[in-house]
Amino acid sequence: MAYMHRLLEDSLKKTVGTRPLVYLNGMRQCGKSTLVQNISVGKKLNYITFDNPVHLSFARNDPVGFLQQLPHNRLSVIDEVQLAPELFRYFKIAIDEKRLANKNRALYVLTGSANIFALPKLADALVGRLSILTLYPFSASEIKGTGVNFMEKLWDTELYPRKYPRANIVGIISNATFPEIALDKRKNRYLWFNDYITTLLQRDVRTLADIRNPDNVYQLLVSFSQRAGGLLNNANVMKETGLDAKTYEKYKALCNNTFLTFELPSWTKPNRLNKRFVKQKKMYFTDTSLLCHIMQRDMEDIYKNDKTAMGHIFENFIATEIMKAAKSLDSFSVSHFNPVQNQGKEVDFVVESPNGKTIGIEVKLDRTINEKDWANMNTLQETIGSRFMKGIIIYTGTDLVQVSRNIWAVPVNYLWMNE
Repeated sequence: MAYMHRLLEDSLKKTVGTRPLVYLNGMRQCGKSTLVQNISVGKKLNYITFDNPVHLSFARNDPVGFLQQLPHNRLSVIDEVQLAPELFRYFKIAIDEKRLANKNRALYVLTGSANIFALPKLADALVGRLSILTLYPFSASEIKGTGVNFMEKLWDTELYPRKYPRANIVGIISNATFPEIALDKRKNRYLWFNDYITTLLQRDVRTLADIRNPDNVYQLLVSFSQRAGGLLNNANVMKETGLDAKTYEKYKALCNNTFLTFELPSWTKPNRLNKRFVKQKKMYFTDTSLLCHIMQRDMEDIYKNDKTAMGHIFENFIATEIMKAAKSLDSFSVSHFNPVQNQGKEVDFVVESPNGKTIGIEVKLDRTINEKDWANMNTLQETIGSRFMKGIIIYTGTDLVQVSRNIWAVPVNYLWMNE
């Protein structure tokens, strides 16, 4: 199977060349191992996975001996490192020794299907010594092989009127998923996702948290699936699932830390009271096909017969595309805009650069849009002022056209097509 280039590839190569330790995290089966085995940093790689019980046993029982036997003239890639927390403090010792010898290039690339902050022993031991990168399942541009990072394109180039072909919405969302099922059409997706969830609940859940009944985590995911793209009302979810506050927060953190879900905070105006804006976060699933599986619904059927549900699925897809593109660039933050004083004036996504420049993104599952569809973007532009660069309304039509000052209607194809 041919290697598919990833948006994160250049950032990973650059980081490996300049930092002593790199931690590449992301969902299980999103392509981390394939990516790190295909980076080139001027020397051969030594690849080890802790899915191999022999390697795992060695690392856990003799962490010093394990690290000492790694070749000194190669970059060592250690896959699923969260399974051997005994190693963490010894990484620090090895890195500090190399720093004293003025060798600051990467010694190790660690990969894991757990967020670094879910591994406090690793995070605390290596503070200031590692860079963290996050890989997602395939983006639309990756699976189509165009190499387009639409966030970079939005930031660096001017929009101009043009026409795009009609997009196959269900097809592109279905293919922007895990590499194994995106590239092998013979796979039974229903069985694949069942196995995926079973493995995660029976393995990663037990690794990261002391949870006696993983089925309760699945029930929480089912509840979340009905709220994808909406403001997360924690009290309602707790009532629906029967979880107390402490257990609910633990399970929700687990879903986020294993990259099944992610939350976007509400945007707040700098140097102003947060109470001016809704404080609730919005919840999304990291893979939209997985979302449909947990909903136990067929995306094609939803598209044809349930426009409301399809609108949430389409927004979830755009949210994941934003995160895939933004995480491969430097220091972009993503939030949602929901001012208290202007109820109903929310904007789906606000993307900010480190210098405060801002782009607003609204999502519409329609082939045509009208003035009410960009009214909220005008409110965002007035609130942000001179730092507002542009607003875009991603829709399923074919015309890229300016609709107001600094606001454009943008066909969804813009996310993956070269211009």
